[in-house]
Amino acid sequence: MRRVGSVERLAQGLAVVRSADEEFAAIGTRLVDDELRTVGKVVDVFGPVDSPYMAVSPGSSVHLPAVLGSPLYAR
Repeated sequence: MRRVGSVERLAQGLAVVRSADEEFAAIGTRLVDDELRTVGKVVDVFGPVDSPYMAVSPGSSVHLPAVLGSPLYAR
């Protein structure tokens, strides 16, 4: 399990995750929180190469405002 970044904001029903460094999770990767609950999966990678953003489509049982500011991990 590898930390990919933190949820910085919410936009159009997606969680926007800022990568901790130039490494990012590939599109389709499932992301989990500290308690290993699935938050969603990466649907897009965008932004600067040295610190990209990932758009994460949340799972059906995820309440997005609850994950704001939380670190996420690639599973």
